[in-house]
Amino acid sequence: MSAPKLFISYCWSSAEHQEWVLRLGTELRESGVDVILDKWDLKEGNDANAFMEKMVSDESIKKVILVIDEQYSEKANKRAGGVGTETQIISAEVYESVDQNKFVAVIASKDLEGKTKLPVFYKSRIYIDLSDEHLYGNNFEQLLRWIYDKPLNIKPELGKKPAFLNEEESASIGASVAFRRLIDAIKNSRPHASGALVEYFNLFARNLNRFRLEPSKGATDFDQKIVESIEQFLPARSELIEVFSTIAQYDPSTGSATVIHKFFESLIPYMDRPEGINSYHKWDWDNLKFIIHESFTLCIGILLKHERYDIAEYLIRQRYYVEKDESYGQSKMRSYGIFRNHLESLSHRNNRLNLRRLSAHADLLKERCTDSGISFTHLMQADFLLYLSEALQGLKEDRRQEWWPETLVFKSFHGGTFEVFLRAESIEYFNRVAPTLGIKSKSDITPFIEAVKEQSIYVPKWDFERINPLELMNYEKLCSRA
Repeated sequence: MSAPKLFISYCWSSAEHQEWVLRLGTELRESGVDVILDKWDLKEGNDANAFMEKMVSDESIKKVILVIDEQYSEKANKRAGGVGTETQIISAEVYESVDQNKFVAVIASKDLEGKTKLPVFYKSRIYIDLSDEHLYGNNFEQLLRWIYDKPLNIKPELGKKPAFLNEEESASIGASVAFRRLIDAIKNSRPHASGALVEYFNLFARNLNRFRLEPSKGATDFDQKIVESIEQFLPARSELIEVFSTIAQYDPSTGSATVIHKFFESLIPYMDRPEGINSYHKWDWDNLKFIIHESFTLCIGILLKHERYDIAEYLIRQRYYVEKDESYGQSKMRSYGIFRNHLESLSHRNNRLNLRRLSAHADLLKERCTDSGISFTHLMQADFLLYLSEALQGLKEDRRQEWWPETLVFKSFHGGTFEVFLRAESIEYFNRVAPTLGIKSKSDITPFIEAVKEQSIYVPKWDFERINPLELMNYEKLCSRA
């Protein structure tokens, strides 16, 4: 690539100004720019006006700098002297040239009031300010980027329209207005914040029905509709994330805990067949099972991230009312384990497409954490805490645990300890986290540890990969310091 050729147009205002222009030209040449400057290129006896005219109109010169000081602007406006001659040519080029990127004004100095006086013909156009020594370095880089046509901010490639925006397949939760009102109410401690939260959650729960799919009727590729529906839920999911995050950060009370609990309770019917549907496949509402499981895990993940153990404890320790439990044929109170279900459609998808993944469910959860505001690590941390808490409770009640930590397939490869449990090396911090696990001291974990060692409790595994609960919870170092 040949060096870019550039002509500098300026006014011989003073010896100091000429030195300034020479320094600029030198710095540009040192940066690989083939600068044309009268001080270097106009020889004795040459016609100055002809030289200037040739430099401005020469097609080989792709860039022209107008070095602006007060005298340059005055002479340009009055068409006086050499500057006036140049600007007659330049102004025509500026107005008529198809290439609007050939000329740029460089501010060398300002008037006594600190204002920039641009020539009339250049008004409203972008300029580069080199008059302030403190900003000279950054703005000189901007000038070089302009010369080399290498802007700092490059317009990204045009992507594809998101699938969830396709008009014929679009689905909306229809709660955007209530969402905006709620966020404002919480952040500004409005008296109606609690009512706005109830209103939003009620609307959200009612409109989730829009995401119900028509029965699969034996379609073997129904898993594709499941995945597409889950993708369409992304805008509503983003709203939920912001609601939970706003509560965690801006609402110091625990009043929202009961409202969030009631909200998730209201979603339970969506994990079962709707009334009036007698012919169905058990994966026909897998999209809603995925959405509800993900939403609950995200909620706990956000609360842990912001150390809102008070609200997290309430959601974990409380039972959830199930009006019609298919397993028991009657109303029942269940643990939060009800939100975790095996999704046969995703297992079928894994086999149908020969994906050869240990968990297509975990893959989907991980993919959706990109740009969500909560990292996948936080999601795995919540998943593990929910598994541990439910396992401890199951041991107390002599039953199997009801929470399967799907995301931890990724921890089976790499291991490590989660942040919450690293911090719980501190006795004070452990005491803050302990209620979410339903315990009061480290010794309360002993039954779980013994069950793991005796293999009398189920430790999740995928093929030959399994997690190490003791490592994940930092068991040996828990409560090891004040």
